[in-house]
Amino acid sequence: MGGRFRPVYAFAREMHPRASNAPTLPYGTAGFRTKALHLEHVAYRMGLLAVLRSRVKNGATIGLMITASHNLEPDNGVKLIDPHGEMFDMSWEPLATKLANVSDTDLSSVVEEIVDMHNIDMRLKASVFIGMDTRYTSPVLCTAATNGVLAIQGTPTEYGIVTTPMLHFFVRCRNTSNEYGIPSEEGYYLKLVNAFKKLRGPNPTNSSYKPLLYLDGANGVGGKKMNVLKKKLDGLLDVSIFNMGGNGGKLNLNCGADFVKVQQKPPVGVPVELNQRVASLDGDADRIVYYYLDNSETFHLLDGDRIATLLAGYLMSLIKKCQLTDLKLGLVQTAYANGASTEYISDKLCVPVACVKTGVKYLHHEALKFDIGVYFEANGHGTIIYSDKAKASIKAASTDDGLNNDQRDAASKMLAMIDLTNETVGDALSDMFLVETVLQHNGWDVHQWMQAYEDLPCRQLKVSVEDRNVITTKDAERKCVKPDGLQEKIDSLVSKYPKGRAFVRPSGTEDIVRVYAESTTKEDTDRLAAEVACAVYELANGVGDAPTVPQ
Repeated sequence: MGGRFRPVYAFAREMHPRASNAPTLPYGTAGFRTKALHLEHVAYRMGLLAVLRSRVKNGATIGLMITASHNLEPDNGVKLIDPHGEMFDMSWEPLATKLANVSDTDLSSVVEEIVDMHNIDMRLKASVFIGMDTRYTSPVLCTAATNGVLAIQGTPTEYGIVTTPMLHFFVRCRNTSNEYGIPSEEGYYLKLVNAFKKLRGPNPTNSSYKPLLYLDGANGVGGKKMNVLKKKLDGLLDVSIFNMGGNGGKLNLNCGADFVKVQQKPPVGVPVELNQRVASLDGDADRIVYYYLDNSETFHLLDGDRIATLLAGYLMSLIKKCQLTDLKLGLVQTAYANGASTEYISDKLCVPVACVKTGVKYLHHEALKFDIGVYFEANGHGTIIYSDKAKASIKAASTDDGLNNDQRDAASKMLAMIDLTNETVGDALSDMFLVETVLQHNGWDVHQWMQAYEDLPCRQLKVSVEDRNVITTKDAERKCVKPDGLQEKIDSLVSKYPKGRAFVRPSGTEDIVRVYAESTTKEDTDRLAAEVACAVYELANGVGDAPTVPQ
């Protein structure tokens, strides 16, 4: 046991002990996430780690969010936020994992090890912002995290119930000395509303756009915060909010962005109105998808791919209009993005597309390579990042006497787009305002948005294997390296189908392999997915029942 940090061990043992049967938890893209009853000691220890990270960053504020995002209510989670509001540095993820899983007896030794490894000056001030979602277990975990911060003389600031993107925003604001905004709820609302009002003009002539939006709040925090925001919009957008958490509604249960995306059907609790534009948030409001039912009551999903193409197209038009063609606009996707969206972005919008491994942290880092980087996962998590060069160029163009009024106006619109964007992380409320801005500018209803391109039918399957590690991939998970012969077999199967595409990737948490397939018809897509699943089963030591191929 480390001598310098005995109080850390003693306090953990007495107040937030790690149970002997506690599961081993990895720190992943979503931080730690599991049943809430297993997380109290983890929250305490992440309070400790947040203080250490703050001191490594010379006292910069670190964020700690208690949330399980789109998971159901019995789950909860803990994740850390780095000084610019970005996700926790990947190089510190193994430290988080080790600290969360070590025994109480060895806790002080591990803290001491991290201090020595990074030569941390424990005399420095340390600041940690803490937020939580609406789960009934969140206050207990928030208290544990706060105790962890206090245990090694850090300064915690509790924000109570906030969306995850709001906490990211607060951290960025504090560490930029309020240049990015004011680190408070009111400061967050003020920045979004002011930018939205600057962009919101009269409807274009012959516009099909209607300012009425239905919002599915997933019975979480997003609906509650939107209820505050809508009162500040002066009627520019009429938002009817459903699933706000009352009347027995359970968080993310049969509602919310993940339910709508996965189940491909409307959520419970939202009235059925044909051709009505509906946006669904997830529980902590970092994801958003849209949907509508047409005249035949057929469900249509407008997911992260659709949002990304809508925003990228608008930004490209503004760039060309204000003659800032030296700025490099790019769009980042994963292999799960529909092939039709990639073709539309490349061929119709003429926007470069980059593909990265699954996980928001990979998309975010790739987007930083562009002057203006748009990234969205198909699940609706995404945002836009603007480089310092882009911001300076756009600001200069907005007052350039060498440009005409229309060109300067386009640059001014881009400045407002920057303020309307939460650059730190995917933010469902910010993204909603961005989408509504572009739809109104284009004069589009949901049908016109959907008609931009036609998705290819796609199918996902899972194959049980004895050991998921027998599957390794490269090229942003689009090519299989091992086992030998599997990629060649996939290539052969794909070649039989028009616009065929398929890839496999191992799960990060369980012994299954995920199969994704696309083709021009649903029948061909189902058959291709099943054939690839069979190939995985045969070559990766499958267990259980072998997949069957539709006839």
